[in-house]
Amino acid sequence: MLNMIRRIFGCIGWGSNMHIHESHGIIGVIGDAAMITGFVFVIMLVVEYFNVLTSGTFQRTLSRNRWGQYVAGVALGAIPGCLGGFAVASMYSHGIISVGAVIAAMISTTGDESFVMLATFPKKALLITLFLMVLGIITGFLSDILFRRWLTGEPVCDQKFEVHSEACECFATGRIFSQWKKCSVARGVLWTVLSVFIIAVILGQWETDKWDWTRITLLVLGIIALFIVSTVPDHFLEKHLWAHVARKHVPKIFAWTLGALMVMYFITGPLEKESFHNGIAGYNARWVALVLACVVGLIPESGPHLIFVFAYAHGAIPFGVLLANCVVQDGHGMLPILADSRRVFIGIKTLKFVLGFIIGGITLLIKL
Repeated sequence: MLNMIRRIFGCIGWGSNMHIHESHGIIGVIGDAAMITGFVFVIMLVVEYFNVLTSGTFQRTLSRNRWGQYVAGVALGAIPGCLGGFAVASMYSHGIISVGAVIAAMISTTGDESFVMLATFPKKALLITLFLMVLGIITGFLSDILFRRWLTGEPVCDQKFEVHSEACECFATGRIFSQWKKCSVARGVLWTVLSVFIIAVILGQWETDKWDWTRITLLVLGIIALFIVSTVPDHFLEKHLWAHVARKHVPKIFAWTLGALMVMYFITGPLEKESFHNGIAGYNARWVALVLACVVGLIPESGPHLIFVFAYAHGAIPFGVLLANCVVQDGHGMLPILADSRRVFIGIKTLKFVLGFIIGGITLLIKL
């Protein structure tokens, strides 16, 4: 399998576009993984903060009308990470939205990979998201007309949004000083990590030593995240930021990112040799890569899809392969649907697989 992937990616053009061994060592790869994870961590803190600030708004929006459900569904799905997908899945399990709205949301989402795409090729990532949102609305509408009876399962009210008995204020002015007098371990750790992240960005230790769009964005997001960690009540920080973002997501994101970058590092050395350019014809290799992208996209997990994100970023695969994977995959968003109804899960995944392969194939044919 490894040799096949080497030959496929090598014939597509990886060897001629990526020379990671010339500019990176193992330490550099670890640094890249830390930078991307830091970017993801900062954005997830901001997203979690926004999610709590707007508590209840999503549910009211989704329940108004059918087109409102599609639009709100793709808007939720487009939010980087798993929060939007989980919200949509929970609404569906309670019968608040249609299966078409779920399909719309799951097409528009790319899970935690969206954070990495924004960090590596932000303009293309935004264009992909906009395309997926439009595609999601159209597909969701048609699915409710053509497949709703076959796909819809009975709502099961065993998934509920997290509701805390105490009020969860995001900014309580009178508590800030007292909270710092009795600083919790979670606040201290998060504040230290974010401070190091900001200092590293200022000193040009991550990504670039020039004050370009990426560096300014990292600095602004880092400052916002530091403000959030410094001012939110202990309840919000412990239950939302520490337990959900820092402990559940960050270690996994770093592990998958580092693993993917390490794979890139060790594979690209041999790929730069001519012996890996004489296997499958480049044109056929693109189609094999397309099938692989769609198959991997079926995995209801954030992480495996990073291989296609990094491969595209380094010129290893054409845009159509990445786009197909983005259409088929949905991060962790479908896991609650799997628990609710295997039929709906399989139906949505099958539909997305076919759609992803067709769109990816068309994109390859027109050579975008």
